[in-house]
Order: sequence, then structure tokens, then C-alpha cells
Amino acid sequence: MNELLQSYISSYQVKLYIKNMVCIRCKMVVKAELEKLGIDYLLIELGHVDIASQISSEQMSQLDIALKRSGLELMDDKKSVLIEKIKCIIIETVHYSEEKIKVNLSDYISDKLNYDYTYLASLFSEVTGITIEKFYIGHKIEKAKELLVYNELNLTEIAFNLGYSSVAHLSNQFKKYTGLTPSHFKKLKNKRRLMLENL
Repeated sequence: MNELLQSYISSYQVKLYIKNMVCIRCKMVVKAELEKLGIDYLLIELGHVDIASQISSEQMSQLDIALKRSGLELMDDKKSVLIEKIKCIIIETVHYSEEKIKVNLSDYISDKLNYDYTYLASLFSEVTGITIEKFYIGHKIEKAKELLVYNELNLTEIAFNLGYSSVAHLSNQFKKYTGLTPSHFKKLKNKRRLMLENL
């Protein structure tokens, strides 16, 4: 494809940012709504959609109403979009990516979004009430819980997969956030499962 044609096509692309679009199910909901409204899309990612052509204000309004019914929402405020992008980067990294981050989280987010991390961190804290670091750790602990419940990996493998320096580091953070050690959490889950099987 020649450059002129490429720039012609990209000039007609619209990027829509969608709040709370943080899982595979959300992507399916957005896809279904776009198809219902006959809106052509190029790409659906966590937090945003690339639309193939201009869409009318009527379509935009109908899409916003449809998304709100599913707990999603179109965004146009720059700061809100930026915060949603930060959340999506963290969720994608923790829950859906096989690749480990090779740099600090702060450098990774800063490079991805092309903004100074100090600005991003301060904006995120101001709007959400928690730090980016706390949001990231919270998701890592949720992922650890999920992996403990699946029972396919041992604690050492879970710590490695989530980028912890040691099992002790993971255990300390896990206990700080949940009040339980990972092994105690796992025993409780197994106990609950056994009790359910007895019903």
C-alpha cells in the first residue's frame, strides 16, 4: 500500500476511548454494539476502538447509550482518557500478557504513553484516589489469587510469572493486601470447595 493511500485511510480513522473496557467480555460487548449499529471498525483493544470511517453524531449517541447499559462509557476528556489508558496498560500487562516487563513499571508506562511519569502518577492519584503502584499491586494480587485457585502453578512459579523477586516478596504483599498468606488462602479455597461438594 503506497504512503498516500495509507495517509488517506488513516485520516478517516477515528479512535474511540471507552471507560471500564478492561476484559475480553467487554471487547465482545463493544464488538456486538458496533456491529448492531453498522459501524465499521479496524481494531478493538482494551480501552479503545479504531473505527474505519467517520461516524455520525446520531451513531455516536446510540453507541454511548448502548455501552452505558453494559457499564461502559465513551470518553472525550483528555485526562480521563489518559487514566483509562494507564489502567488498560496495567490490566493488559498483569492479566493478558505472557511477556515480562524488562524495565521499571514507571518507565514502561511513561514510554507507552509518551508522558512524564511524575505527571501521570500525580494525575492518576488525584483522580482515582490511589497510586499507580497500588493499582498495579492490587491487580498482581488478584492474578495471584486466580493462579492459586487454578492450582496449576506452585508459589515459586506464580512469583516468577508476576515479576516478584522472591516467594517471600509475593507472600508479604499478598498478606498485606488480603490478610492471609498465599498458602492459607489456598487452604481456605480448597476447604470451601470441599464443603460445596458435600452439599
